[in-house]
Amino acid sequence: MFTNENAERMTKKSTKSSVAVRVGVLGSGSFGTAIVKMLLENCKVVNWCVRNEFVKGAIEQRGHNPNYLTTVWFNTKRLQLTTDINELVANSDVVILAVPSIYLSETMEKMTCDYQGKLFCSAIKGIVPKHNDIVAHYLRDQFKIGFKNQAVIAGPCHAEEVAMERLSYLTVAVAEKEDSDVLQSILSSFYIKVNTSCDILGNEYSAILKNIYAIGAGIASGLGYGDNFIAVYVSNAIREMETFLQAIYPEARDVNDSAYLGDLIVTAYSLFSRNRSLGNLIGKGYTVKSAIQSMSMVAEGYYATKGIYAICEEKKLKLPIINAVYDILYEGKSAEKRFAKLTDRLT
Repeated sequence: MFTNENAERMTKKSTKSSVAVRVGVLGSGSFGTAIVKMLLENCKVVNWCVRNEFVKGAIEQRGHNPNYLTTVWFNTKRLQLTTDINELVANSDVVILAVPSIYLSETMEKMTCDYQGKLFCSAIKGIVPKHNDIVAHYLRDQFKIGFKNQAVIAGPCHAEEVAMERLSYLTVAVAEKEDSDVLQSILSSFYIKVNTSCDILGNEYSAILKNIYAIGAGIASGLGYGDNFIAVYVSNAIREMETFLQAIYPEARDVNDSAYLGDLIVTAYSLFSRNRSLGNLIGKGYTVKSAIQSMSMVAEGYYATKGIYAICEEKKLKLPIINAVYDILYEGKSAEKRFAKLTDRLT
């Protein structure tokens, strides 16, 4: 929850380019870039911590991210660009984390400024490998940032469609009502609809799980399975997701809501999905290593699979799809043989 000092800076109802809350984005990948675009619809200035001086200089000179969503133009007068996480956090009331999970710990460990009272919003959909845990637990355990000062931004929302201003939906999971109102006000626009939820952990775990299931959907596609199989696969995946979520964090949630089922569907089917693309390459015969190396973006589901599989083992959860994807990615099992076996387990 914000401190009183921070709360005084914000307005709960926004008009275009008028929201007073100071907001910062950590990360200049595709989704981080998309989030900055969303925020500039409502915020006078957006603080943006980018990867390095090259990216910073390119944006300042040309108004474009040189690496991701290059068609999006930014009014640089409304950006405060930096490569220093401490500068970003010090000047922001809301900090949106949008770096790949594999880089989060090395980035956050550089944070030495006072971050008490800030709201940290994770737009990360993966496990923090160094700690083998989700972002919410990592922030709590390593930085003493409680759940009242956390939020999760979930989909279904592909960065590429945000760049094209196609109607997209976000779900913001947050503990405090006033924080929920603020996040809605800074993210909503004519092409972004924002729903709210209190299920912080459920939304984060589901965002991680859908990436694993998307890898499996891509493998199936690469192997030549058709739409009929993928439909059955996805219907089984959402039931697996519900089983996992209830075992880990029981809550009165409806997995048919867009943050769960909707995000799963778009990630499993869309050609924009990097996790589906990774699986597709593996299904076509690429080794896991060569498939990863051929991609220009991080497929969070690869790293998440190992962590989620370990949780399933610990909790003695029998989830056939998770097991199959793990066997292919980490045990070197044949994708063709493993999916042939999996087809007998789906209903």
